[in-house]
Amino acid sequence: MPNTAFRNSRLVGAVGLFALASTLVACGSTSEAAPLSGSSASSHPEWSKYTFTIGDNGGDGSQALAKITGVFDNAPYKVKFARFTYGPPLVQAAASGDIDLGSVGDVPPITGAAKEYGFKVVAVNRSLRPTQALENIIVPKGSQLKTLGDLKGKKIAVPQGSSAHGLALNALKSVGLTPKDVKLVFLDPAAGATAFNTGKVDAWSIWNPQSAIAVKNGARILAKGLPPIDQTSSYYVASDTSLKDPAKRAALTDVLKRLAREFAWAVKHEDKYALALSQEQGIPLSDAKASLAAFESRVTPVEKSDIEAEQKLADAFLEAGQITKKVDVSSITDNLLPAGYDSSKLKVD
Repeated sequence: MPNTAFRNSRLVGAVGLFALASTLVACGSTSEAAPLSGSSASSHPEWSKYTFTIGDNGGDGSQALAKITGVFDNAPYKVKFARFTYGPPLVQAAASGDIDLGSVGDVPPITGAAKEYGFKVVAVNRSLRPTQALENIIVPKGSQLKTLGDLKGKKIAVPQGSSAHGLALNALKSVGLTPKDVKLVFLDPAAGATAFNTGKVDAWSIWNPQSAIAVKNGARILAKGLPPIDQTSSYYVASDTSLKDPAKRAALTDVLKRLAREFAWAVKHEDKYALALSQEQGIPLSDAKASLAAFESRVTPVEKSDIEAEQKLADAFLEAGQITKKVDVSSITDNLLPAGYDSSKLKVD
């Protein structure tokens, strides 16, 4: 695909700069709930010199939940958040050191590694409802497309290098089609929504809440983002710069555990979780509640099965010509969490 790298680099730069120029809000002490426990400032006074920037991917609720739970209130370091519209620019920001940690779908680590960005996959966000698709391929109300095979020759909107890109690729492959058999129209989520709603594309591969909102308004799901054509996990990535510094690495592990705690708390307080998503994404509370199941997850270390799934996806991208360099997923994996860690087993009120 000609000029793919050029187009993607422009998109990454534009979105990344916008995200980092957005207000970076440090967590204050205005929590509505008692602070969740974590390492106190007295435990690690050497961490006081650090400020960690967390990449907020598409409004996942992390920033709002941090305020609600007070999870970082007693942290011996400072925390800021930077908003990204989707995964690829977040991975590049991690590689450049503009952010220290962030969660993305299954494809951005692959496309980032193919470009030899300096980052590592450090943890997994696993869906608590593995039968609940995080993303779908949808068609407009009244569409005559009934099966994936009907997509041959059609225009499909998809955010390039995203998890939805992977869904589209694997869904096509499952019925014997390749990217050459369709017209992949690479659009960011906002532009994709406009193209889909105005009939400029025949289908849209996109995640929730965009998918759920479109379905609520009459769109129809053509293919769900579920195994074997898609994963229901996302991945935390971190900056190589932070990981290579032993003291900063230890502090970053604490950051990740606090994030895991706030999401564990959110699962038990769904009304507050929905409110956080509504605020961050600028969507009605009813839409946030409708897509809540897709966001509820547990944080664990990266396991062998995750590396195998990612490697299979990376090989599929290379075979389809969507990347030009073979990716060794094991070489970009560096667990921050201890073996057996599972945020769903944490005791939170």
